[in-house]
Amino acid sequence: MSIDPHKSLQASPEQLAYAAVLEKGMYIGLLLLFVTYAIYLLGILKPYIPVSEISNYWSMSVGEYLNKTHIHPGWWWTGMLGYGDFLNFIGIALLAGVTICCFLIIVPLLWKNNDKLYAVLSVLEAVILGVAASGILGTGGH
Repeated sequence: MSIDPHKSLQASPEQLAYAAVLEKGMYIGLLLLFVTYAIYLLGILKPYIPVSEISNYWSMSVGEYLNKTHIHPGWWWTGMLGYGDFLNFIGIALLAGVTICCFLIIVPLLWKNNDKLYAVLSVLEAVILGVAASGILGTGGH
């Protein structure tokens, strides 16, 4: 059995689709991080924790910090997007979730190529990542 080294180095259509979505998601997420950080730095939106008080929280454990600031763990940050220091979570969530989109985008390609097992595994991977991030299981997903 001879293997053509040039053929094995070519990316499959599924790999190219996955990479294209990952690249676009990464650039959009990075742009959102820059924009939301600029909004925070310029003071366009008032921060939840005043900049002058941030250093007071650095030595605290997460539990102490959450208790003292009355911030809830998990997805509660979505209700605090009116504050400049929480706005940047949008970009972080997008960057964390783009992999789910990547898995879902390749499902039709896999199915079309009769790779049904990989298509099902891709859907399952997206579901597992979504459930883990949702916090439905009480594991504190963000």
